[in-house]
Amino acid sequence: ITRILAGYHAMIAARVFNHEVLTRMASVDSVPIINMLSDKSHPLQSLADVLTMREEFGILKGKTVAWIGDYNNVARSLAEACALEGAGLRFGCPKGYGASDDELARLSSLGAATVEQTASAVEAAEGAHAVHTDVFVSMGQEAETERRLRDFEGFQVDANVMAAAEHEAIFMHCLPAHRGVEVSAEVIDGPASRVVRQAHNRMHAARGLLAFLCEVNDITKGDTQ
Repeated sequence: ITRILAGYHAMIAARVFNHEVLTRMASVDSVPIINMLSDKSHPLQSLADVLTMREEFGILKGKTVAWIGDYNNVARSLAEACALEGAGLRFGCPKGYGASDDELARLSSLGAATVEQTASAVEAAEGAHAVHTDVFVSMGQEAETERRLRDFEGFQVDANVMAAAEHEAIFMHCLPAHRGVEVSAEVIDGPASRVVRQAHNRMHAARGLLAFLCEVNDITKGDTQ
């Protein structure tokens, strides 16, 4: 299928459950394969996240980015992007849902100023400039809903969590969100929330990526080879 699509298009964007599908697609043809989302990562979201934080803070070096909840695909891509920017990283995850020691070491090697992990949402948010979270039950995990919601009790980003962060810290969420579950309505609808701008930046980040890939691959208008 990849070889056929590559004959029609200058690049291919795919949203898949299994990341290995993207790896196989990239191995069979030379056109760019864009990861729209996989079970392992969500790099397009991280581009929008970094863009939003750069608009807010300028450079991210010297800033601390906190992630509260499940160290999932969104968290992994966000952490990689922030590490490359030289930001400090702090994860607040329940036992069994955090990053592995190898993953923490990998993020440090990518350039993160600091990499810390705790089992407390408040501790993770302490002094952070940006506090991120995501749903506690992702696509394909619906059968685990009851157990996961129980495991994530105490990890909602609420006013108490945000109070531990930097005075002018911002809240971010890739959306859609469940008010009253992973984030309180007070936070996501409050003055610290940047979720609307973050969502808008998905378009700008994707446009930037497409422009970059077109330039790198010398793709001109009307030419798909």
